[in-house]
Amino acid sequence: VVIIDPNTKKTFFKNTNPIGKTIFFLGRPLKVIGVTGRDKNVFGSSESLRIYAPYSTVMNKISGERKISSITVKIKDDVDAHIAEESLTQLLIQRHKTKDFHTLNSDTIKRTIQSTTSTMTILISSIAVISLVVGGIGVMNIMLVSVTERTREIGIRMAIGAKQSNILQQFLIEAILLCSLGGALGILTALLIGYGFNGLSPDFTMKFSTAPFVIAFVASSAIGIIFGYLPARNASKLNPIDALAQE
Repeated sequence: VVIIDPNTKKTFFKNTNPIGKTIFFLGRPLKVIGVTGRDKNVFGSSESLRIYAPYSTVMNKISGERKISSITVKIKDDVDAHIAEESLTQLLIQRHKTKDFHTLNSDTIKRTIQSTTSTMTILISSIAVISLVVGGIGVMNIMLVSVTERTREIGIRMAIGAKQSNILQQFLIEAILLCSLGGALGILTALLIGYGFNGLSPDFTMKFSTAPFVIAFVASSAIGIIFGYLPARNASKLNPIDALAQE
């Protein structure tokens, strides 16, 4: 007899009740007597197919081995994992008279993964901030060159009535549009890479969230405002007479 998980039920008994039905595993007929709830491991929900059988059934009819290579223990949420691990270790030592085994605590693995993830998040965030600053400096240099090359244009606009605030807004909007375009291209590239990865690896898919894309677009626009302000201010402060005298 076996108990199957929801994934196995969905695969083989999608629209029928599996209780009492027979499945074949390695050519051996096994009768289904129950279905487990959806379980989660340290990495989240599993999509693999699982069946659970008495160890005697596995030994005699499936594996043919006369020993148990590993056991998995699930504890309640309100039980301390380290206390449970210590208790199980002492019990096994009493049974075997020696510690000829090792234990693996999922909480320890989870903490290690969380620590690694936090470190990677800080590292990637630092790289992102440096990239934004370098990109912002590049945008500022481009806009300063643009102001220099368009000095006569600025003088003509001022001569026909443009105010300092109009010139400031013009160059500030140009800087924002330039950075926003870069942000949009970055988001599009990330989406293409993600969908390409999903196509190459169907067993491990990337899921996208709207919030990071919004934050990326807003951050790129903010970089345009911050690093585009100095060139825009310089343009707005030009003397119209001196600007018109420029070749």
